[in-house]
Amino acid sequence: MSAIAGVFHLQQHILDPEQGLQLMQELKRYPADETSVWQKKGIFFGCHAQWITPQSLNESLPFYDAERGLAITADAIIDNRGELFQQLQVPYEDRESIPDSLLILLAYEKWGDQTPVHLVGDFAFMIWDERKGTLFGARDFSGSRTLYFHRSAGLFSFCTVIHPLLTLQGVSKQLNEQWASEFLAIEGRMDTLNCFSSAYQSIEQLPPGHWVSITNEKIVFSQYYTLHTPKLRLSSNGEYEEAFREVVGQAVRDRLRTHLAVGANLSGGLDSGSVVSFAAEELHRRRQPLHTFSSYPVDTFTDFNLSNRVADERPFIQETIDHVGNIEPNFLNFPELSPYSEIDEWLDIMEMPYKFIENSYWLKGIFEQAQMKGIGVLLSGQRGNWSISWGTALDYQAKLIRELHWPSFYQEYRQYNQSMNADRKKVLQIVSKKVFPSLTRLLSKRPNPLPELIHPDFAKRTDVNQRLKEFNMDSEHSQTIYGIRKDHFEQPHIWNVNGTVATKLSLKYRVWDRDPTNDLRVIRFCMSVPEEQYVQNGVDRSLIRRAMKGRLPDKVRMNRKRRGLQGADGIHRMMPEWPTFLRELQEMIRDPRASSYLNHVDLARCLERLGSKPDPTMIYSTDFRLLSRGLVFYRFLKRMS
Repeated sequence: MSAIAGVFHLQQHILDPEQGLQLMQELKRYPADETSVWQKKGIFFGCHAQWITPQSLNESLPFYDAERGLAITADAIIDNRGELFQQLQVPYEDRESIPDSLLILLAYEKWGDQTPVHLVGDFAFMIWDERKGTLFGARDFSGSRTLYFHRSAGLFSFCTVIHPLLTLQGVSKQLNEQWASEFLAIEGRMDTLNCFSSAYQSIEQLPPGHWVSITNEKIVFSQYYTLHTPKLRLSSNGEYEEAFREVVGQAVRDRLRTHLAVGANLSGGLDSGSVVSFAAEELHRRRQPLHTFSSYPVDTFTDFNLSNRVADERPFIQETIDHVGNIEPNFLNFPELSPYSEIDEWLDIMEMPYKFIENSYWLKGIFEQAQMKGIGVLLSGQRGNWSISWGTALDYQAKLIRELHWPSFYQEYRQYNQSMNADRKKVLQIVSKKVFPSLTRLLSKRPNPLPELIHPDFAKRTDVNQRLKEFNMDSEHSQTIYGIRKDHFEQPHIWNVNGTVATKLSLKYRVWDRDPTNDLRVIRFCMSVPEEQYVQNGVDRSLIRRAMKGRLPDKVRMNRKRRGLQGADGIHRMMPEWPTFLRELQEMIRDPRASSYLNHVDLARCLERLGSKPDPTMIYSTDFRLLSRGLVFYRFLKRMS
């Protein structure tokens, strides 16, 4: 709910008051309901507060409790308040009004450095323990809120965002080449493997699921979050479905806590549809509407063959709206925006290069529209594919073969083919390749190597390929989808960029992205559910389809052949800017500032294949992806010059 900042003198000497005020001055670019500071010898806390929850209207941040000798500044919304009230014995008369920051402070008094283990929600906070002479802070398990810091000879400075720290005396704006090499070498949307690093050499960040403790010049970091989920054993499908509705419904209801209006992203799929279903039902009880926001292609775009993917999801979205009710829909297509037009503004927002250029324009556009409608909380279902709507039929069949469960495999294989009217031989070929993916890769003929964004010499100099191997992310590594899912929830770097986007959009637009499918309770539940609940009778994502019966329209709930694909019209939108886009790419390839980082040889070939006339079907091609990501990085480099 805030941008926080602070300075701590490691020897606890008197601070120059201008240092903390300088950080706070830089935060004025963001809207705020209140800005406050607190300072004692050796410590400065600041908070640029955005009031989102009802309790935040009376919240005092930073807050100093003289009786306990504790001070806190926090950027937090805590979702398991009911559980904490019981554990911390909060009086009944105080439970409705107590702000989340005070709840964190009470938790720290009881549990010390184990405090974040007991918290569910989106948070980053710092606590000054006067009696122990300790500065303690933590970030939530998936990094939904950011927390950067700078270490110098005698000072530890922190902030929610990067640019205020860069204004401090002696802080370098030099590019962090280790970060840059990972950004350029990683094929997916992740930005880095090292969650302590940032794009700047002098700025670090507290990784997701970690706490930091600073005492007597000693700085200690520790990962507090580990995922331990013993398998849940219930007696029937119905009990799993009821448990699903209970845990997901609770996660959604907890995220409706705002004194402003509630919005939700709504596509035509299961994840956002399920979140909207629970939210609209609860808001109906409160006599409040749910505002949904859905993007669709520009009117001049002609959908191209995307196999089983569909660019315009409005028919499915409308089915959900009509079925669920209590929804005020907003269908948006932002005809004036394109991936190319928004690069500079996204660099301002992110403070670093980014990779989601194909979806950048509609993502930003929805936040702008939500802000204009007075939305405080914007629900999403971003992590749903890995949590609530998990279950891939063909991978499950491969798993049954690996585990020698032949009768179960035959049943699933037969029922899948019947229900999908699939070619049995083709299905068996696909499943066979999934049984032992490493062996399949080893035996398959190697195609021509794909172009790479990173310059080979830069990759070698930074030894980035070895780091990729250590994280099982090199091009030679292959693992099952189950191993990938496990890593998805255990490795903090995988989801870190999502928290970065959510935090920085929320600060700019005063709208909080809240994802119930990323709720820690939901994830623990979903990871504990046996695999046979996720795929049954040849049906993928079986648990959510069964559990949402009656809550979602069957056209959406049982849709197994068509899936949405946002951003398909990205190149089409860029047509008026295409000559300018090509000229800038040519400049990028020739510019010596970029030539030591970017693989100009491969990028030149990509540009040649891209051509002078835009082909809308290339929006998801390797050539466009590398060129556009390279361009974002190039613009960032020019800003640093």
